[in-house]
Amino acid sequence: MSEAGEAAERFSGRTAWALQLKTPLSEFLRTETGGAALLLTATVAALLWANVDSSSYESVWGTRLSIRLGGSGLSQDLREWVNTGLMTFFFFVVGLEARREFDMGELRDRRRLVLPLMAGVGGMIVPIAIFLAINVGGPSTRGWGAAMSTDTAFALGMLTLAAKNVPSRMRAYLLTVTVVDDLVALAVIAVFYSSHVRMMPLLVTLAVLVVVLILRVRGERHGIVYAALGIVAWVAMFESGIEPVVVGLVLGLLTYASPAARDDLQRASEMFRLFREQPTAELARTASDGLASAISPNERLQLLYHPWTSYVIVPIFALANAGVAISGGLLSHALTSPITLGILIAYIAGKPVGITGFSWLITRLTRGRIQVPVGWAAVVGGGAIAGIGFTVSLLIATLAFHGTQLEEAKLGILGSALVASVLTWAIFRVTRMLPKRLKLRALLGTADPIVDLAAPVDPDRDHIRGPSDAPVTVVEYGDYECPYCGQAEPVVRELLADFGDVRYVWRHLPLHDVHPEAQLAAEASEAAAVQGMFWDMHDRLFANQDRLRARDLLGHAEALGLDVDRFGVDLRRHLGAARVAEDLDSADLSGVSGTPTFFINGKRHYGAYDIETLSAAIRAARARAYLGSVS
Repeated sequence: MSEAGEAAERFSGRTAWALQLKTPLSEFLRTETGGAALLLTATVAALLWANVDSSSYESVWGTRLSIRLGGSGLSQDLREWVNTGLMTFFFFVVGLEARREFDMGELRDRRRLVLPLMAGVGGMIVPIAIFLAINVGGPSTRGWGAAMSTDTAFALGMLTLAAKNVPSRMRAYLLTVTVVDDLVALAVIAVFYSSHVRMMPLLVTLAVLVVVLILRVRGERHGIVYAALGIVAWVAMFESGIEPVVVGLVLGLLTYASPAARDDLQRASEMFRLFREQPTAELARTASDGLASAISPNERLQLLYHPWTSYVIVPIFALANAGVAISGGLLSHALTSPITLGILIAYIAGKPVGITGFSWLITRLTRGRIQVPVGWAAVVGGGAIAGIGFTVSLLIATLAFHGTQLEEAKLGILGSALVASVLTWAIFRVTRMLPKRLKLRALLGTADPIVDLAAPVDPDRDHIRGPSDAPVTVVEYGDYECPYCGQAEPVVRELLADFGDVRYVWRHLPLHDVHPEAQLAAEASEAAAVQGMFWDMHDRLFANQDRLRARDLLGHAEALGLDVDRFGVDLRRHLGAARVAEDLDSADLSGVSGTPTFFINGKRHYGAYDIETLSAAIRAARARAYLGSVS
């Protein structure tokens, strides 16, 4: 292989393996969980600061900061710049994740949009009703928006701490519900908590967003163009009197998500190879553009901004807004304050009742055609942890209240976060004490997962190891020359040895642009299959990944005791090419572009391929299959 080919192989191999290990949803959840720890630390720091030296706390965040250009400019205090400026990036990431779920996640099956949408709405309507009932007739009713929204980052992070080993679908479902929650909350801010709306700047904002949409449709990919338009839209929205954080959400929703297509990856690989052979500035730019274009803008922007929002922006927001100078008088008054009690009860009781009640209602009204993707204990636990309403709740509280009322609202928000975490821990603790079958049903439910595998396993054509009636089927799309498939091979063998009820299926995905011998190796395995020795050749090819040229393949056939003349004729005539092409077509239909890619009972496996991770995924699939068999 040429030096350029080896470089491209190493690059593409690392990229493919990294993409398999770090998927958008898993990275989102991992970042949210890590960010929750910093958010909690910033909250404690704000409370300590405000109680040790409240005057310096208010002095720092009340510092006036102005930005002027000629005769025009913007002026806000530092806290407002955090709330309206930095938090725009937070809601941009929320919009990106909502769009990703809509394009590639659970919501790509549009029927599944109804339930989280209604659960999210129910999780806001009930808390709002509780808050208004407690504050009826008083001026504090205008703060109803502070009692409705869940903090996605904090809730997901605390869920991990309060309830370890909950189903991954539980986190995905909660994420979907809270994304709906955030979308509605932003609409509430724009409509109910914005004053003195000026139409001309608002029309300018709408015009800029239309331009963004047109550029997106036309395929414009230069980030600097969108950044400039985003700044113009933000300034115009600010001047209109509407909270400008809405701009971030809208821009995120306009950023499409899509899996990396195999053709795009092949073009990117070719561009890199050309640059490796002639390292000029022009080819460097072309290769860079090609690599970037292979990944959807949504994923690239999430990778860029999500760590900043979770690890920097949201903790700064907490530091700027969570500080409350707690005194005996404030605590005494808060115990009877309708604001504090309204927020506290709305979150602690209203969230789980709203989310669980509306989920149950939709299930009953549709007569089971629409079901929650997890068990009811998981739904109730998710509703309880959704009682953490920190970031958006604080943001709305700062818009609705001032002075003592704002301090009372902050106490309600902080108290509800603490109680919601304890309540969630208690719910899952009780659930773990149930008998096995009831516990599995309570956590996993009986809803069928989305099937990602486009071509079902066919015993008459697929290459299968393991019992035909196994409750768990693992399908791997692989490449005999791919070093990461070679690393996964002993893991697969160990899985088959450990789990006697697992069926393993191999399908070909030769990445011929980076692995020049992979296609012929795949055809060689099919030539061996004609003589009834597919798996023997399969194992030998992985044991000799550096010996896959034509003469090597003939040597492997001879070592296995095959009819070498017949094998050679079949190989020269490429009789196995049609069979390999069928697997390539099924890979494209299933959105597979890299190797190795695993599907477990039809659902794509996202994550590492070590024995612990795959074993956990198989146990979860087996548990769901067990529930289905006893239902």
